[in-house]
Amino acid sequence: MSKQKVAFIGLGVMGYPMAGHLAKAGYSTRVYNRTTAKAEKWCEEYGGEFATTPREAADGADFVFMCVGNDDDLRSVVFGDDGALAGCKDGAILVDHTTASADVAREIGGKAQVPFLDAPVSGGQAGAENGVLTVMIGGEQAAFDAAQPVIMSYARAAELMGDVGAGQLTKMVNQICIAGLVQGLSEGLNFAMRAGLDGHKVVDVISKGAAGSWQMENRGHTMLDDEFDFGFAVDWMRKDLAICLGEAEGNGAELPITRIVNEFYGEIQAMGGGRWDTSSLIRRLTRK
Repeated sequence: MSKQKVAFIGLGVMGYPMAGHLAKAGYSTRVYNRTTAKAEKWCEEYGGEFATTPREAADGADFVFMCVGNDDDLRSVVFGDDGALAGCKDGAILVDHTTASADVAREIGGKAQVPFLDAPVSGGQAGAENGVLTVMIGGEQAAFDAAQPVIMSYARAAELMGDVGAGQLTKMVNQICIAGLVQGLSEGLNFAMRAGLDGHKVVDVISKGAAGSWQMENRGHTMLDDEFDFGFAVDWMRKDLAICLGEAEGNGAELPITRIVNEFYGEIQAMGGGRWDTSSLIRRLTRK
């Protein structure tokens, strides 16, 4: 069993199971969550300990992991007298799994007195629970080499993409691709139903050909069944797409489909579907 100490800050739908995998892998794990009750519940389940501030969580840890909501949430747990940086010892490595902007990653990297990795993840809640996330990382090679074996406690792949900020930029590419995929899948399945086809048979056959994708295999049947009570929420996707669109304004990339799909997700929110899975894009079409 490993004797290394780790801290995990943020026990949401992703962070809770990710921290659990660290504890199960034998790391001495201390957690922090804004809602203490969640941290207490985690400790009851996994046997670690909880801290009352990010600084306390980071104190003495070899690796300090974070997974919170957005840029402002990230700054609130990193900086200040009670922030994680105030508690980091010399030689610690700070790792952020939040999907945030590349700007805030560079801000933290520039101010941190310890090595910092921006390391957003893909795979959703199921990936976190099953320990098979994909992690896109920005930072120095030495810090990556040290952190990768720990990260693999809850990942199936972890790749260094470049300097600090490169992890977040790669996650933006991921979200841009997903947005277009889900919209295309929604249109195709709606077309199949309106054409009188058995949508489930359509998914079964075309998923084995060039149209196949993770979204089709994992969400195609549930989309046909109008089931959206799982997975990655629309509210979170809109937050991510806003980051993508903001970055594109700076680098000159054209994102016409992403911009349209972001507006479509706004319609889903107006329908009361902010917490529905992102595959709920099909609801715009089937309701008409």
